[in-house]
Amino acid sequence: QVQLVESGGGLVQAGGSLALSCAASGRISSIDIMGWYRRAPGKQRELVGTITSGQSTNYVDSVKGRFTISRDNGQKTVSLQMNSLAPEDTAVYYCYAAVRPAGSRRQYDYWGQGTQVTVSS
Repeated sequence: QVQLVESGGGLVQAGGSLALSCAASGRISSIDIMGWYRRAPGKQRELVGTITSGQSTNYVDSVKGRFTISRDNGQKTVSLQMNSLAPEDTAVYYCYAAVRPAGSRRQYDYWGQGTQVTVSS
């Protein structure tokens, strides 16, 4: 069974930084895209950014220049470094991975449990 386990998050003042990490475990053949989504109170889930196995990244406009996604293919981890945080970044952040489990020909989407990030003004 594939699992994504997140760590990090918490409370920070505006202008501060936080880092999130996510580790994939289980019987995994390969991982394609990994990334992060977030859901702010009263809003729909929003893509924050993604990273391919080849290390190409893509970000939503609102975080460009402030957030950085990185990935360690060998360790099956993805990280999100968040700088210059603002109150509007407050949300539950979810790790995402497109995984082909061992023995499967198909790829499936997996999600972490979510971690709260709160930015105070």
